Amino acid sequence: MELRDFAKEADLLKTLGHPIRLNILNVLLGEDACVKNIWGCLEIPQATVSQHLAILKSKGIVMAQREGVMVRYSVTDPRVRRIIEALKEEDH
Repeated sequence: MELRDFAKEADLLKTLGHPIRLNILNVLLGEDACVKNIWGCLEIPQATVSQHLAILKSKGIVMAQREGVMVRYSVTDPRVRRIIEALKEEDH
């Protein structure tokens, strides 16, 4: 068996390992959204959403795109959709 360095994958999973970040990503996978839309969906404080988005952005998982005074966030890492979908599958 060939050994593989899973350092990048472990870092991704570590970053995703928070329920708020998983919920933010779940919202963003449905559509790009601004902070106001995200905290409106999740019913958590705006500051909390912003803190978690900053973490996700610093790891290259999401990107921010300014549109006038609004900033829209979108998921940039294609592995995230597969991870979220796997987590949403029902256990039988």
